[in-house]
Amino acid sequence: MGEYSKALSSYERALEIRKIALTPNHSYLAQSYNNIGSVYNNMDEYSKALSSHERALEVLKIALPPNHPDLAISYNSIGSVYYNMGEYSKALSSYERALEIRKIALPPNHPNLATSYNNIGEVYDKMGEYSKALSSHERSLEIRKIALPSNHPHLAASYLDIGSVYYNMGEYSKALSSFERSLEIQKIVLPPNHPDLAASYNNIGGVCGKMGEYSKALSSFERSLEIQKIALPPNHSDLAFSYNNIGSVYCKMDEYSKALSSYERSLEIRKIALPPNHPHYASSYNNIGSVYDNVGEYSKALSYYEKAQDIWKKSLPSNHPHIAFVKRNIDIVKMKMQLFFLNDKINWPS
Repeated sequence: MGEYSKALSSYERALEIRKIALTPNHSYLAQSYNNIGSVYNNMDEYSKALSSHERALEVLKIALPPNHPDLAISYNSIGSVYYNMGEYSKALSSYERALEIRKIALPPNHPNLATSYNNIGEVYDKMGEYSKALSSHERSLEIRKIALPSNHPHLAASYLDIGSVYYNMGEYSKALSSFERSLEIQKIVLPPNHPDLAASYNNIGGVCGKMGEYSKALSSFERSLEIQKIALPPNHSDLAFSYNNIGSVYCKMDEYSKALSSYERSLEIRKIALPPNHPHYASSYNNIGSVYDNVGEYSKALSYYEKAQDIWKKSLPSNHPHIAFVKRNIDIVKMKMQLFFLNDKINWPS
């Protein structure tokens, strides 16, 4: 967090100087606003990030031709903030506008086109539209294979994203292959505690968990968390993912007290790092509910499932699989409560 604060201070000082030295709508002012917005985005301060990026876009619309590549950068940055806020339809709109501009302004295999396809794929993945997500990510990878060296980090990112879609589609062997290819590249090109390595270990752990290889899954998730604790601020949202994933493995191993502890730590971080109706809140509530469900504390389970349902209904499309999933959890736990009540009545002493 200290490095982000230093960067923010430097960018704000540069903006002050540029405001004095330059005309009010000079493109260098937009550059400063974009830099400031990027830091706020990395700090999970999304409203400040959005304000800065939108100010940059306002300046660029005045200063530049309508299809200038720098406008695409601003739309892309705004999309990134909306994505992190869980506002996926707004993110998609911004990313698609960036892609439209880049198709006009750039050569057909320019790396920035790959970035746009990649970002659009990530949004579709979050929205549960997996075939569209896979198509976008594969288009991104095609461009990157042409435009970049064979071990470039962006190729690793493409393999990781393709693996994520396969994971969500339940094609775990394909997912694992993609994640391992990503990790191979990252180990060559990145420092040993880079956050992207943590993401790969997290994803490999997720696949191993789905395949029933729980000790491998736990080892991968814990390696991810070790890296994140070194590389990221203490309440960064990525740490919440790792705690959540560790909790998931413990839950599958029937170690419910450890699972609950990990899920609650994940939720604590998300309460600090994310807006109140972010979909990841719902994931935490659902997972905590599942622990209480498994240990027979059905009223607590129902309460957490209903919190998850409320948030997902507000933040996701109505046909998203998560909404159907949590409704099923609610229906099942209500049935369990009714059976428990009936059994209790039958066995109650007269």
